[in-house]
Amino acid sequence: MAEIIVAGAGILGVSTAIWLQRAGHNVTIIDRTGPAAGTSYGNAGVLAAGGVVPVTTPGLLRKAPQMLLGRDEPLFLKWSYLPKLLPWLVKYLRTANDAHVNHYAAAMAAILHDSVEQHQALAADTPAAKFITTEDYCFGYPTKTDFEADAYAWSIRKKHGVEYEVVSGAEYGQYDPLYASNFGTVVRCKNHGRISDPGAYVTALADHFVAQGGTLTIAEITDAIRDGDAIKGFKTSMGDIRGDHAVTALGAWSKPLGKKLGLNIDLESERGYHIELINPSHMPVAPMMVAAAKFVITPMQGRIRCAGIVEFGGLTAKPSRAPFELLKRQFTRFLPQITYDRIDEWMGHRPAPADSLPLIGATNSTNTAFAALGHQHVGLTGGPKTGRIIAGLIDGKRPNIDLAPFDPQKYR
Repeated sequence: MAEIIVAGAGILGVSTAIWLQRAGHNVTIIDRTGPAAGTSYGNAGVLAAGGVVPVTTPGLLRKAPQMLLGRDEPLFLKWSYLPKLLPWLVKYLRTANDAHVNHYAAAMAAILHDSVEQHQALAADTPAAKFITTEDYCFGYPTKTDFEADAYAWSIRKKHGVEYEVVSGAEYGQYDPLYASNFGTVVRCKNHGRISDPGAYVTALADHFVAQGGTLTIAEITDAIRDGDAIKGFKTSMGDIRGDHAVTALGAWSKPLGKKLGLNIDLESERGYHIELINPSHMPVAPMMVAAAKFVITPMQGRIRCAGIVEFGGLTAKPSRAPFELLKRQFTRFLPQITYDRIDEWMGHRPAPADSLPLIGATNSTNTAFAALGHQHVGLTGGPKTGRIIAGLIDGKRPNIDLAPFDPQKYR
C-alpha cells in the first residue's frame, strides 16, 4: 500500500484517485476549488469515442483568417494575447498535416474507443452511474454536399474503427422530430454515450471516493516536494502533503507545476464556452454536433447545453461576450421553436498541448511523479481510462497500448 497524492479534482484526477483507491492505496486529492469546478463541469457531456480527429487538420492555416474574422465563425482570439500565444501557435499550426493527423488518430483511438465501458466500470456501484446514458452522437449537415466536403475527417474516423451510419435529415427527423427540417444529412456515430450532468457526475464520483476513505483537501499547490529526483508530494497553502507518488492532473493550469517537475510543457488554454437553456419546452433525444457551426447541442437534466467555440486568450482574461452571443444566435436559428425559463452562461479552459496529444505517464526516471492531463476536447471521454492507466503504471503494470505518443518526458 502506498500513499499517493493527486493534484486536481476534475475527471482525470478523480478517475485516477478512484482506480488507485480500488488497488488498495491511500489517496489524497488536492484541488484549489473542489470537484468539477472547471472543464469537467462545463463540457458538452458527450462520450466521444470517435473524437480521433484533431482540430489541426490540413488546410487549417488557410482557413484561420476567415474563421477569426467571420461573424458566425467559431474561432475567437483576444488580440492582446497574441504575442504570448505566438510561440505555441507556431508549433500548433505545424501539426496541421496528414502525418500528424494519422499519428494522433491512431494514438487517441486506443484511449477513446471503449469510453462508455470505461465510464461504466468507473461508476459501477456508485451514485454516479445514473448519469451515464448511451445514445448515438450525431453530426448534422445542411446538405449531402456539405457532408461529402467533410470526407477527410470521416475517412480518418472510419480508418480507426469508428462505426457510423449516414441518413437523410428526413429519416433522422423520425427519430428526433425537433430536427425534422434542420439538416439534409445526419451522421449517427455508434457506440457513443452521454453524461446527463457532467458536474454532478464528477462530484458524485468524488463523494464516493471520500466515502470509501479517500481524502479531499482544498488548497493551492505552490511547489513539488523533492527528494533528489523523486517527487514526494506537494507544498500547498495548507502545508506540505507528502506521499510515495504524486500525480499532476490540473488541466490547463498544469504548466507552472510542470515546470517545478522539470517539464516545459507546450500547453495553452483553449477557452470553451457554453450556454444552457433552463427548463426547455422540448428536449432533444441525442447530442447533435451542428457541423456548419461547430457547436454541440446536448440534452441534460432540466436543461439543454450548447457548447463549443474555441477562443485563445489565456487563463486570466474575463469571458468575452461575442462567443456567448454567437451560441445564442446559432441555437435560435436551429431550434427557434424551443422556449425556456432563462439562459445560463459559462466559460472554461481546455488544456491544449501544441501537438494536441495528452500527457499520460511518468514525468521522472524514478517513477514517483506522473502526469494525466492535456486531453483538450476529450477529457471527459478519456478520463476514466487514463486514470486506470496511471493507477496501473504506479503499480508497475504496463497497459496493452502504446503510451509513447503520450510520454510526458518528451517535454524535458
